[in-house]
Amino acid sequence: MDAIRVLIADDDLHFREGLRALLTAAPGMELTGEATDGPEAIEMAQQLQPDVVIMDLNMPAMNGIQATRQIAQMSPHIGILILTVFVDDYSIFASIRAGARGYLVKGAGRAEMLRAIQTVDSHGVIFSPAIAMQVMKYFEHMHTAQLPNQPRVFPELSDREREVLSLLAQGLSNPEIASQLVISPKTVRNHVSNIFAKLQVADRAEAVLRARQEGLG
Repeated sequence: MDAIRVLIADDDLHFREGLRALLTAAPGMELTGEATDGPEAIEMAQQLQPDVVIMDLNMPAMNGIQATRQIAQMSPHIGILILTVFVDDYSIFASIRAGARGYLVKGAGRAEMLRAIQTVDSHGVIFSPAIAMQVMKYFEHMHTAQLPNQPRVFPELSDREREVLSLLAQGLSNPEIASQLVISPKTVRNHVSNIFAKLQVADRAEAVLRARQEGLG
């Protein structure tokens, strides 16, 4: 049986070293290369044609969601496993929409990591337990929100403004929100200003409080 060929895409040297040690010691695994940013991950995926790419989300030049989308479009046979610290709804669902087959939180154990790589290589889908629970809660919330006569939270906001408000409530800064939503910091600032005006709040803290009272974040 051929070894599973794995490409690592992560700008954290120490984390790459840990993954390298894991893959080198694991039977049936072969490390084909290491990328340090999004464009490099895309280029190496095209050149090396690995079976699986372990993809970080927060990387310079291009984030992991954008890199995942391009790799999935150009080489759909390559399985992409997201390995990140981000556990917000946007990161999870944007990664899935981009073409990722798995989503793990950094800190996953050796056995969980190897099982996830094998699952993604065999065209399966896998989430870490915490992410799986969050996905279930998300769809439960969506179902509740769609019940007849159920009032919509902050109906005066657009869908994107509600998305920005939710990320504000999670404690993200404007640059972090821009990175998550793949928009410019100026666009985020405009959305935040609109949110303040529509909700008639004075500042970020008051907006966050209102959002959390309504279950956002």
